[in-house]
Amino acid sequence: MKSITVFTPTYNRAYCLHKLYESLVAQTSNDFSWMIIDDGSIDNTKELVDGWKFEDKIEIHYIYQNNQGMHGAHNTAYKNIVTELNVCIDSDDYMPNDSVEKIIAFWKNNKKPHWAGLLGLDAFEDASIVGTPFPTEMKECKYYQLKSKYNVVGDKKFVYRTDVIKKYPEYPIFEGERFVPLNYKYMLIDQDYSLGVIHEVLCIVEYMPDGSSKNIIKQYRKHPNGFAHERKIRMVYAYTIKERFRNAIHYVSCSIFTKDLNFIKKSPKKVMTILAIPFGIALNIYIRYTRKSGIMN
Repeated sequence: MKSITVFTPTYNRAYCLHKLYESLVAQTSNDFSWMIIDDGSIDNTKELVDGWKFEDKIEIHYIYQNNQGMHGAHNTAYKNIVTELNVCIDSDDYMPNDSVEKIIAFWKNNKKPHWAGLLGLDAFEDASIVGTPFPTEMKECKYYQLKSKYNVVGDKKFVYRTDVIKKYPEYPIFEGERFVPLNYKYMLIDQDYSLGVIHEVLCIVEYMPDGSSKNIIKQYRKHPNGFAHERKIRMVYAYTIKERFRNAIHYVSCSIFTKDLNFIKKSPKKVMTILAIPFGIALNIYIRYTRKSGIMN
């Protein structure tokens, strides 16, 4: 059995998926399998992957499902992965040629029972780090401590133990919606485990015009149940009162979009939610009419 599964949720990304394939073929270690979760593509993704499987250069597993969104593809991946480790590389990203080798070597030499996996760096094609690097002395941390405790911002790359991530609830599927923030599961894992820190770039990213990162406010409007679900979890587990109140504001805003009149009753922090109502109304108005596409914190 391979040591790690690289899994890739994809939807109509045949036009760019080749960059990831080429980077995986070029890996200095072949101790991995590539699992592609095709989330209902109607382009030539399957034919493309069939061609790569015929080439037989790397181990590929292809799974097709009806469109559920990124989180639904993660659910499917976690159900099917059997390797010790797993890492998600998005369809518009790729890996430096030595990433698999570095992950496996670091894990074998440093793993600890209380680690849920590893946290590495993302970079742009010009080699600049996405956001900020880890403090040089950092050896482990909780994911949600990155910003609040260490002032580390920007996307980072998660490598999780498969036995750990399978222990936690799946991402919920809401009828008519296709997005639940992936942070939900990471925060649950944070309550029981830490992550080892590898000070290496594991993924090269490109934020495509049709990707979630560049369209998060649009996603917020279209998928409010998914966002409300995540905000409730963050109201409970965020590390500071300020963070919890900010998430209460977002929860109120999402609840206005869903027209849920029972949002206070459903809130895990009812008093905080009541106090957040005027701010949540203001945020909802802003999101409803803004043309911006920035990140929602």
